[in-house]
Amino acid sequence: MIDERSVESAETAETPADLERDLERDVDSPPPGEQLSESQLEALLFVAERPLTRREIAAVAGVDRATVDDRLGDLEVALDARGIRLVLSGDRVELVTAPDAGALIARYVGADAVRLSPASLETLAIVAYRQPVTKSAVERIRGVDSDYTIRTLLHRRLVVELGRSDAPGRPFLYGTGFEFLERFGMTSLDELPPLELEIAARLIEDEEAAAAEPIATQDAVIPASDAATDPPPEPARRED
Repeated sequence: MIDERSVESAETAETPADLERDLERDVDSPPPGEQLSESQLEALLFVAERPLTRREIAAVAGVDRATVDDRLGDLEVALDARGIRLVLSGDRVELVTAPDAGALIARYVGADAVRLSPASLETLAIVAYRQPVTKSAVERIRGVDSDYTIRTLLHRRLVVELGRSDAPGRPFLYGTGFEFLERFGMTSLDELPPLELEIAARLIEDEEAAAAEPIATQDAVIPASDAATDPPPEPARRED
């Protein structure tokens, strides 16, 4: 026997596409009179278990993107002298602890900072300043095979995949994420220190060389490797 209520429920259930359209409508046409205060935004980011996009905040609060941007700017200024900072990475935002409280918090939670080898630091610096960047571009600048080091940085979430290049073979494009900003006490990539002239010249020369050389040779693998000197990544820990 067919339950008519089940049939009616199935017919009226929203599909993922319907939910997405509802989200778009909520963002583009917020309820009249809705406001988002600075304290409300702070509370929302505090309870969020992951970075939120501006679109998500607008949809939840029932306001437009301009209002979200204004409140984020106000909150960033308000938190500047406190123990929590607002971190912006592209379209995503998150609350983190202030850099000057790092040592105290580390003692409380009993966590030691993950030490990075010179190879990892060098690779991470290239990714940070050249992102989005392919592995082959990193290897051209460093002069060694960096596959192992990039995998180590990916495992530690200091480097993230940003998509794929349009070049032949569609290699991955790498950049930095929230873990990188948190680890080095920055609220955005705008706070990266200026490069030394010699290093900056190397990056510029490599960019010009990459544009001039035949595409077929850009993804060539260099024999040398960091695998012998870079420590293996720590095993992944299960989160309860």
